[in-house]
Amino acid sequence: MTVIAEAWTKFAICVALIGVAGPALSYHGDIIARRTGLTRSWVGLLLLATATSLPELLTGVTAVTAVGAPNIAIGDALGSCIFNLAILVFLDALSREGSVFTRMDQGHILTAGFGVILIGFAGASLLLGVNQFWPKFFHIGIYTPVLIALYLLAMRATFGYESRRSAAGADSAPKPDIGLARAIGGYLLAAGIVAAAGVWLPFVGLEISEAMSWRTTFVGTLFVAAATSIPEFVVSMAAMRLGALDMGIANLLGSNLFNMLVLAVDDIAYEPGSLFAAASPTHAVTAFAAVIMSGILIVALIDRPSVRFFGVVGWTSLSLSIVYFLSTYLAYLHGH
Repeated sequence: MTVIAEAWTKFAICVALIGVAGPALSYHGDIIARRTGLTRSWVGLLLLATATSLPELLTGVTAVTAVGAPNIAIGDALGSCIFNLAILVFLDALSREGSVFTRMDQGHILTAGFGVILIGFAGASLLLGVNQFWPKFFHIGIYTPVLIALYLLAMRATFGYESRRSAAGADSAPKPDIGLARAIGGYLLAAGIVAAAGVWLPFVGLEISEAMSWRTTFVGTLFVAAATSIPEFVVSMAAMRLGALDMGIANLLGSNLFNMLVLAVDDIAYEPGSLFAAASPTHAVTAFAAVIMSGILIVALIDRPSVRFFGVVGWTSLSLSIVYFLSTYLAYLHGH
């Protein structure tokens, strides 16, 4: 087997391992929501988003500690954000009940808005970090505690919103046959499979980069980010099929928030210095693309566009697709 074939085989194995746990996460997450009385959106935002974002967390920490590849870590976290938003295009195209943007709960505007704030701040930090603009505490940049504080603020605000919805009787559903303890066990098992595959990804990403002579910025933004976002894709698809669309959407948007927390953890783990100063400023393009895509989603949630071209996708999906492919192409052209 050639070096290229071996690298791609390993990548395929990672994708398969990460993807296989997705339906189980969605299924058991839905049961936890119904057993506890929590809204499906909150379960998607907290439990599913945390579990499906474990590959980004483990990939980022491994990339900066064992591999010494800050571009893989940054590219994975930010690339996963735009990939998560691009998943909305697939959900819209596969929806036979009309546009998903007309069926989403408008409460997702709150999560998407916080996504704009956190991702936009991360993009600005990348541009300023190159010039050593931010002060540091030892090797940790000042943006790290800010990202952590913003993430906690976002979770507190969304928890308050979803608690009020739950108290009003939202997402009421009959209790399932499976008990809560069994559902939690299934959730933890699926999350463990996702985590185990995630730690392998940075090594595979670097192998692909070397075998194909590609820039690590591009590999981190596209291939590793796509692989670590496979759980979000599978979980959201499974949630839509379960009739729990809002749980799937909350999983995608919650994962984007968690990815910004991942960047803060990566910076703490990166001992040579500030992570944002060591990474390529080209990643800021990906960050601002995620901000634009989040803005497009917010507009769609307010405007509720129902027109679909050829009965498949609407202007929202087309706009998200264009921004995604343009940002990926720029990462390939100008990455390090």
